[in-house]
Amino acid sequence: MAIHFPTVSWAKGANIYEVNIRQYTHEGTFVAFAKHLPRLKDMGVSILWLMPITPISVEKRQGSLGSYYACSSYTTINPEFGNANDFKNLISEAHALGFKIIIDWVANHTGYDHHWTKEYPEFYVKDEQGNFTEKNGWTDVIDVDYSNTALQNAMIEAMQFWIKEYNIDGFRCDMAHLVPLTFWQKARTACDKIKKLFWLAECDVKEYHAVFDVSYAWQWMHVTEKLYQQKATLNDVYKVLHQYNDNTEDAKKLFFTTNHDENSWNGTEYEKYGNTAKALAVFTFTWNGVPLIYSGQENSNFKRLLFFDKDEIIWNEKPALHHFYKKLLALHSTNAIAIGETFILPVSNHHVMAYLRKHGQEVVLVILNLSDENKVAVIVEHEYIKGNFMNVFSAINFSFNQKEMFELQAFEYRVYQSVQF
Repeated sequence: MAIHFPTVSWAKGANIYEVNIRQYTHEGTFVAFAKHLPRLKDMGVSILWLMPITPISVEKRQGSLGSYYACSSYTTINPEFGNANDFKNLISEAHALGFKIIIDWVANHTGYDHHWTKEYPEFYVKDEQGNFTEKNGWTDVIDVDYSNTALQNAMIEAMQFWIKEYNIDGFRCDMAHLVPLTFWQKARTACDKIKKLFWLAECDVKEYHAVFDVSYAWQWMHVTEKLYQQKATLNDVYKVLHQYNDNTEDAKKLFFTTNHDENSWNGTEYEKYGNTAKALAVFTFTWNGVPLIYSGQENSNFKRLLFFDKDEIIWNEKPALHHFYKKLLALHSTNAIAIGETFILPVSNHHVMAYLRKHGQEVVLVILNLSDENKVAVIVEHEYIKGNFMNVFSAINFSFNQKEMFELQAFEYRVYQSVQF
C-alpha cells in the first residue's frame, strides 16, 4: 500500500518567496538579508525558500563564484553567506516573525571536489573509463549513484542534519525527477519522523505527488510564453490547467512568471511576457496553486541577474510592486483562493481569461486581458456574481447581478472580491 504524506497544515493558503542570498544585498550574507524580513512580512510572504546555502566546489567552477548547485559539502554553510550562528539567528528571526524556512536540496549531483569524491567514490556514477560523470550536460557537477544504498542513507542523514541542527521547515528539491521516486519516499519518511515538513519538487511529473506537496507548473509557464509570442492559444493554456486538475487531491502546482533559472538564462518576466507580465502574475495568485515570487520581483526587476558572479539587486527605497504583491498575497490566503472551487467563465474574446474562485460565501472574480487590444468588451455571467464586490486594486465597491459587462484596456487585469456588509 502506498504511503500517504499529508501536507502540513500551515501550508494552506501559503506562498513562497525565493531568496537569492548572494545577490540580495551588497554584503550577500544572512545577516544583511535578515534586515529585509520586516518588509517581506508586511508584504505577506509566508514561506522563504533559500537557494542552496552549502559551500561551492572550486574544481571546474563556472564564473568567479560558481553555481550554488555544485556543492562541496551537504552539511556545512557557504562561508560567503556567514557561519552557523548567522544562519541559526536568521532562522530564529524568521520564525519569530511567522515565516517558515525551506532550503534548496540538490540530491542529483555534487560539485567535482565534494568530500565524498575522496571518502566514498563508490557513491558516484562512473563512465566507461571509471571517471566521475554527468548525463545532463552540466560541466561543473557529477552525478551520484542511487543504486547504492549507502549513498541513499548518507543523503538522508545529511537532510536530517538540517532539521535537527537548524530547525528548518522543509525542502525545495532541485531537479527532483532526476532522482528515483523511491528515494524520495524513503527520505520523506525518515525526515518527517523528526519534524513534519513541507516538500516542494522542481519537476512537473504527476507521479512525484506521491511524495511532494507541491510541484512546478513548468508546462503552464512554457505555454503562456508561447501565448505571448502568439504561438499558442488560451485553449492550449486551459488544456494544461485541465491536466493539472487530474493530480491527486492534495497536490498543488507552483505557479510563477520568473525564478532564478528563468531570470538568469531565459530573461526577466518582462522579456518573456512583455506587458502581460503583471496580468499573468495575477493569475499565479488567484488560480488553484501556490504562487512564487523571486528576489527583486517586487522591485520591478528588469535585469537578468548573473548566475555565477556577484550581481547585486539595487533595491528601491520603496519597491514599486510592494503593494501590488501585498494585495495579491492577502487575497491568496483567503479561503476562496486557498481551498475554493474554480469555475471558468466563457467569454467571447479569445484573448481574455475569466474565472471564479469560491468557498462558502467568499467569491473572487478574475478577468485578464492578455492582449494589446484596447476597449475589449467582455460579458461574464454566473449565479455567484451577485451582491457586493470590491475591486481588489482600486478598493472601489460594485453591486453585481449575475450578468455583468466589463471593458478592459490592453493587458488590463481586474480582480473583484465579494464583500459582506
